[in-house]
Amino acid sequence: MTALLRPARPGDLAALCQLEQCCFATDHFNRRQLAHLLKRAHAVTWVAENEAKCLVGYATLLLRRNSRAARLYSFCVHPDMQGLGIGRRLLDTLEGEARERDCEWLILEVRADNRRARALYRRMGFGLRRWLDDYYADGCAAWQMEKALIASDTAQVASG
Repeated sequence: MTALLRPARPGDLAALCQLEQCCFATDHFNRRQLAHLLKRAHAVTWVAENEAKCLVGYATLLLRRNSRAARLYSFCVHPDMQGLGIGRRLLDTLEGEARERDCEWLILEVRADNRRARALYRRMGFGLRRWLDDYYADGCAAWQMEKALIASDTAQVASG
């Protein structure tokens, strides 16, 4: 199955709400929050859709003025579609968005009990940054992870 990636549109709101409900038992965004993310000037959301034009995944990147760090704010792939490379493609796309905006770091939080997501992030070059106790509404802890978007030799030259 090949998924098409494209920037999210306001018309995707209902499908994004369904994805949130399907993918997250707690801490999912409601319709108002998702609408706000789609319209914010400092957020970029990409979706993955199947051949039938149904959304099977999405990812949102938050950007802050005067910050060199971008934050992977929300990320999900429908459970039936996991393991097909959709998550990797969405992450690659958002990393490209961050690089285009001259961000030096990509940061995210992931549930401590979500081994599959943590493994994907590690494969994509993220490292553990810090442990966050009681981060989610159900009391689950999280790992904050980060990825440098500039080569270490470039960073040394720039700082030296």
